[in-house]
Amino acid sequence: MAIPVKLEVFEGPLDLLLHLIDKNKVDIYDIPIVEITEQYLAYIRQMENQDMNVMSEFLVMAATLIDIKCRMLLPAEPDENGQEEDPRAELVQKLLEYKMYKYMSYELRDKQVDANRNIFRTRQLPPEVEKYREPINYEELIGDQTLAKLNEIFQNLIRRQEDKIDPIRSKYGNIEKDEVDLETKTVYVEEYIQKHRSFSFRKLLEKQGSKMEVVVTFLVVLELIKTGRVSVVQENIFDDIMITSNEA
Repeated sequence: MAIPVKLEVFEGPLDLLLHLIDKNKVDIYDIPIVEITEQYLAYIRQMENQDMNVMSEFLVMAATLIDIKCRMLLPAEPDENGQEEDPRAELVQKLLEYKMYKYMSYELRDKQVDANRNIFRTRQLPPEVEKYREPINYEELIGDQTLAKLNEIFQNLIRRQEDKIDPIRSKYGNIEKDEVDLETKTVYVEEYIQKHRSFSFRKLLEKQGSKMEVVVTFLVVLELIKTGRVSVVQENIFDDIMITSNEA
């Protein structure tokens, strides 16, 4: 009868590598790649029954370790500066970054735990304290200002406000916005089309009372053209535009 073995759960291949490095108490900058690779592969063999989505990440790292192991057996290739490249350099960089993020997550988790222990008390003041307002000392507020000085300051403020008024524009009347309801104008144009069937676009616009009504009427006609409810014909460039209903 096989003895069940409970494996430690790791968040990913980098997490497993850090565990092996700490377990063997080796320098992360000088990883004994042969020993670590053998231990890593031994752990992978025990994961045969795990989910393939999880296994794939560990298998990719296993292939990377084997590749580094093979490159360590070959003569080192110099880089652009003539120095020998360490095949483990990229892996070490990834491990250092992962270790930093992992410890940062621990710090944030501890801060969250500490924050959950804080209890804030709502402010509870007596009603008389809530209603209290510090009295105003008008003598201290005014200081050495006399009524004459205060009047002078007031007159200066009034003159500044008057200087801001444009003598030309201030005589203009109020400009009121010309409101035109789009739905109402649409109903009007549709009724006009049903009544006339074929008509001059110019005459339709001449019946409008303002520029805004002309613009809205033009938009309504464009929408009717877009939906195919009317057809537009202009024989020559400067001729009048004729609109014809396409509805029976």
